[in-house]
Amino acid sequence: MERPNPTGLERTFADHEIIVSKTDLKGRITYANHTFIQISGFTEEELLGQPHNLIRHPDMPRSVFKLLWDTIQSGEEIFAYVVNLCKNGDHYWVLAHVTPTFNLSGEIIGYHSSRRVPERKAIEKVIPRYRSLKRIEGASSDWRTGMQNAILELRSQLDTVGMEYDEYVFAL
Repeated sequence: MERPNPTGLERTFADHEIIVSKTDLKGRITYANHTFIQISGFTEEELLGQPHNLIRHPDMPRSVFKLLWDTIQSGEEIFAYVVNLCKNGDHYWVLAHVTPTFNLSGEIIGYHSSRRVPERKAIEKVIPRYRSLKRIEGASSDWRTGMQNAILELRSQLDTVGMEYDEYVFAL
């Protein structure tokens, strides 16, 4: 499915609503709740079986997703601010809580994400940081090198403030 160009228009959802999705080990959507379907503009049929990055906004740094995937694949949970792209090109911000799903043997069999409305003040702080990471990512002719350089910068910033990423997210 082809991604639309961003419109610059932001969508919102109610504070009491939670966007929920589940994926398999490869990040393909296996479940999408009504709120996810409604805000993304996709039908359930269009979402199921698709890679979750179907809704990745081009302003979202790859380095943040790399940190997210490394964390959940190691069996840990993570909180992150994410800007997503709707089917029509609009966008919406979320505070995502992503966790691995385990079977009875303790093996990871998928991932679960619950997303809430983020605090506006936190998003205003996140936007320039994400722009900075995107600039670092784009400064290299190889996207992998750019992403690695941005991860190093992000880790350096976290070391400077003496926080793990989750602590940093909640400190904004």
